[in-house]
Amino acid sequence: MQTFTMIVQFILGLSLIVGIHELGHMLFAKLFGMRVESYTIGFPPRIFHFKWGGTEYGIGALPFGGSVKIAGMVDESLDTSYLGQKIQPWEFRAKAAWQRMIVMLGGIIFNTVSGILIFICLTWKLGDVYLAKDEMNKYGILPNAIGMTMGFEPGDKVININGQDFTKFEELISPKHLLQTDGYYTVERNGAEVIIHNPTNLLSQISADKSKQPFLSPRIPFTIVDIPGESSAAQAGLQAGDRILAIEGQEARYLDQLASILASYKGNEVALTYLREGEVYHTKVQVDATGKLGILPGSLLEYTQAHYNLAQSISIGSQKAISIVAVNVVALGKIIRGKESASQSLSGPIGIAQIFSKNFDWIHFWHIVGLLSMALAFMNLLPIPALDGGHVVLLGYEIITRRTISDKSMQNIQKVGMVILLLLLGFGVFNDLRKILF
Repeated sequence: MQTFTMIVQFILGLSLIVGIHELGHMLFAKLFGMRVESYTIGFPPRIFHFKWGGTEYGIGALPFGGSVKIAGMVDESLDTSYLGQKIQPWEFRAKAAWQRMIVMLGGIIFNTVSGILIFICLTWKLGDVYLAKDEMNKYGILPNAIGMTMGFEPGDKVININGQDFTKFEELISPKHLLQTDGYYTVERNGAEVIIHNPTNLLSQISADKSKQPFLSPRIPFTIVDIPGESSAAQAGLQAGDRILAIEGQEARYLDQLASILASYKGNEVALTYLREGEVYHTKVQVDATGKLGILPGSLLEYTQAHYNLAQSISIGSQKAISIVAVNVVALGKIIRGKESASQSLSGPIGIAQIFSKNFDWIHFWHIVGLLSMALAFMNLLPIPALDGGHVVLLGYEIITRRTISDKSMQNIQKVGMVILLLLLGFGVFNDLRKILF
């Protein structure tokens, strides 16, 4: 059921993003008096269609794209039926190059605007809940295997990132910083400052990590929130509100310490020290075969809640949306230069679907839609034949040189672009399957 929920969100989200993209092309085309023959979300076979205002609207069975068919334009359909005929005033090829360029940029413009609006609305409605730097550094951070390899140790306190101060824990694991050339962290460890440098392929390592855990997490101090009545912890006299201090003489104030110690004493009775209302107590408790005490722990970290007015939300939401494009630009540059692995960084439809939650959450859903909308705008701007960016480059050439590219050449360029896109799609699907199977 969870997989089904994820797939439904993927189809709905992708259909919205593609629909908005194609709507941009269509509306600008109509604005300049071009005849739009069809507007379709999804690929054939069509499961629904109707005609209105001279345009046929439809939904395809395969939700992996869409199209707008504009009269007199060489597009992915490779329709050549109009060639050799007199140019009509309602055709794409009859319009000025700058108008054709705006039509080709229409999808990118609509995806960008919709993505920014989504992040503005989310920021205005939700504000921000974050772990402040000072609160995080009360207890330090917890690295996973990748973080340990980099040189982090449990309990390190992060002073700055790339020499700059920061306010939230989330900034430590932001792609913006992970992708920065010569990026580094300054941490405090046992009263001394230590510099930890990012490996050049850090993002690839994180993408390849099957645990899917952040390479840095906040270290979590805890208290006992609840204890089932028949658990060994209850029999040992522990109560909700107690704080475990040590097990068998080893410090166990944090969840990572607790899990590590209990894993070493599965099925054994252990000596436990705990704090209750300012007093220290000792008891014996049985660890079960899975390394559990039978308690429900709760985090003692205090998160900051920030609320923003509309003006602040416009500024912050826009920055969040634009930062997605900035990250994509830097990531692509590092892939081209060989600093990041393309096989680890690029995903196909399966990888994109996995971004959505297995349990439906409207907030998470709209966040992913906004993210993908900005990413789609960036990808379509790339100067690859068959993509909008490829058309824009050719139209730019026409505007500068005042030379029109022949329809035959456009067809050949379009064919090359379609081959490139199919190869990229195949590469993405291969990467998705490799990550799942291996």
